[in-house]
Amino acid sequence: MDSLEMKPEEIEAQSFRIIDCEAGQHGWSEPEWQIVRRAIHTSADFEYAVSMVLSDGVVEKAIAALKSGAGIVTDTTMALSGISKARLAPFGCRVSCHVADPDVAALAAKEGITRSIAAMRKAVATPDNRIFVIGNAPTALFELLRLMKLGQAQPALIIGLPVGFVGAEESKNALAGGGHEAPFITNIGRKGGSNVAAAVLNALAILAARE
Repeated sequence: MDSLEMKPEEIEAQSFRIIDCEAGQHGWSEPEWQIVRRAIHTSADFEYAVSMVLSDGVVEKAIAALKSGAGIVTDTTMALSGISKARLAPFGCRVSCHVADPDVAALAAKEGITRSIAAMRKAVATPDNRIFVIGNAPTALFELLRLMKLGQAQPALIIGLPVGFVGAEESKNALAGGGHEAPFITNIGRKGGSNVAAAVLNALAILAARE
């Protein structure tokens, strides 16, 4: 069938078949592969098959957090837009991004910090915000880790996939390096992005809906 004649769900299914075939043996469990495969699907980058890092039991813990209606915070409006609100609706999860809030901009200017840092400080002030989806700003991830050490944040899930050449790899290494109890999904290296972070959250929402 010509791809121009295929329905969106048919294109997605065919894409997944191609990914499964080209990826071959990968070593991920079936639920984990659903997450990694969506990262590959979103980016067309098979490196995620080997670079992703998932903490022990993260899939089960993430599903539990979603089904409890945990608030979700993103570091960019792009990630906010990429997350499927329809898939989250049955769980009552609220999704927010504070980086463009006027009070965040004012705090950043006053303190001489990035808006991503200021936005993260605002986000953790709301106890219901327990899922953090970071796909762009390493400073947001570094700040979240700092706030966790201070006992000011206790995430139920961190999706940490910032992209770039300055701080991105280092922030993800800090997340994966431990020293905290938060369940996390990340990757090793410079690659990442808001689209990939949103895709990971969407994959988890799909898994949650199946249970």
